[in-house]
Amino acid sequence: MKRQVRIQQLGGARAVILHRPHLNVLALTRQLRAIGLVVDEAWPELGPQALAADFIFFDADMGYDGQFPWPAGEAPMPMIAMIGSEAPGRIEWSLQIGAHAQLLKPITGSGVYSAVLIARDAFDRQRAQAAEIADLRRRLDERQTVVRAVMLLMQRGKSEAEAYGQLRQMAMAWQISFEDAALRVVARYAAEGSDDQRNRG
Repeated sequence: MKRQVRIQQLGGARAVILHRPHLNVLALTRQLRAIGLVVDEAWPELGPQALAADFIFFDADMGYDGQFPWPAGEAPMPMIAMIGSEAPGRIEWSLQIGAHAQLLKPITGSGVYSAVLIARDAFDRQRAQAAEIADLRRRLDERQTVVRAVMLLMQRGKSEAEAYGQLRQMAMAWQISFEDAALRVVARYAAEGSDDQRNRG
């Protein structure tokens, strides 16, 4: 299925440029303001204002890990690398930091708008994939808990169908989801097992 790309309005969005004072910063600031962004500058590290930013532009040539107040690859907003050197080590570092798009230096009058849109789209896609993976993991954990709860009920002499039926009745009686009922059953039997061990000890 073809995914719809969202072209957002940028007026009023905030950008922080993490770069030493330079003509490239002046050129980038001019372009960002022309497309409606509010611009702040920072160097050598991001200050508290970065957490309220909608976009971070950073110098891939002179950047280092400690400049960012979050772990590498976990920026809470789109990141755009400003690249002058195409040394493999610098490109690899910018990717590890979490660049969603890039701008080649020297900054000119073109490329800034498209870099912002590409970074926003890549960031949104990354967020959506992370949420989907987290949801799949949660559902897998819930499924494993249901299986474990059914096995525990079967150990009490019930058939598989009877165990599922009992679990369903528990969920209805407790007015919770099937998965939450399974979690409660597993926790209860785990507590009973701990009590048994203490009594034997």
